[in-house]
Amino acid sequence: MSSELARVEPAWRALYPFASHWHTVSSPGGAHRIHYVDEGPTDATNGEPIGGPVLMVHGNPTWSFYWRAFIADLRGSHRVVAIDHLGCGLSDKPQEGPYRLADHIARLESLVVALDLRNVTLLMHDWGGAIGMGMAARQPDRIARIGVFNTGAFPSPRIPFRIAVCRVPGLGPLAVRGLNGFAGAAIHMATAKGLAPDVRAGLLAPYDSWANRVAVQRFVEDIPMRAAHPSWATLLEVEQGLLKFADRPVLIGWGDKDWCFNHTFRQDWERRFPGALVHRFAEAGHYVIEDAREELLPIVRAFASGSQDQIATRKPEPPKKQRRMAVAADDETSAATRNTPEADP
Repeated sequence: MSSELARVEPAWRALYPFASHWHTVSSPGGAHRIHYVDEGPTDATNGEPIGGPVLMVHGNPTWSFYWRAFIADLRGSHRVVAIDHLGCGLSDKPQEGPYRLADHIARLESLVVALDLRNVTLLMHDWGGAIGMGMAARQPDRIARIGVFNTGAFPSPRIPFRIAVCRVPGLGPLAVRGLNGFAGAAIHMATAKGLAPDVRAGLLAPYDSWANRVAVQRFVEDIPMRAAHPSWATLLEVEQGLLKFADRPVLIGWGDKDWCFNHTFRQDWERRFPGALVHRFAEAGHYVIEDAREELLPIVRAFASGSQDQIATRKPEPPKKQRRMAVAADDETSAATRNTPEADP
């Protein structure tokens, strides 16, 4: 597939002028190559990036091309790594997978460990939230801050009809893989402002045949909606892992016109991370990185620099009545402590 992509028209390729890197992973189906972008300067004295690394994790049906503007903007001051999941982008596309959530998490973790990424700013979109936070829960000491963009990392009680129909046996594969009814539809339905022709071509380039759309279909099928689903337990583990990051700076960038990852997902993130920096874009859809690119670039640049860490971990002030109750509770605790005999040394 990579040789085919090398021959496509330069209109979209000019938007993605990054060198290709490869990471080999082993699975029951054999060894496969994962493609990733690795850009950014290093300090000549110690070989370390000038800024902490930024790791970008895409969803379905996009690939690292989706992050192109952020890669170009941040690589002057940070090491920037953007993965293509197995079956996506320029990565290998084995027809038998494995393509479960747990498999994607394991492959991302393998890459992060192999590159020894530390002090990471983790940016995630769509399926990237569950995959990225699944990896983060296994490697929490490597994660410095978290940015989420129209994504989830916890179960949802709802699935839009237009996605549910893509899971119907027989009909789903025909629509998604045969007619390109998922990736092809997304370039219109996932954006509120529309995409330029070269951007549409870039997003669709890796998914140009039945065989090359295998992961697009498997992602749709892997959405766990009930406890019996093979990825349900994995998603619950990912959700539980969010507790490890209560003290990390969090950025929430959200397109309000997303009909899939709608406001309920944003509210869930806000509930779990009440100190997060929240930026909502009323005229942006699911592809918020495309629709709100110019607004998001300086926001993400400042966030990745660490200059907003104190703000992004702040705890909201409770209402006055709650504050009075909290002060009273503290006074009672202090009095109880003063009246408690100390233990013998």
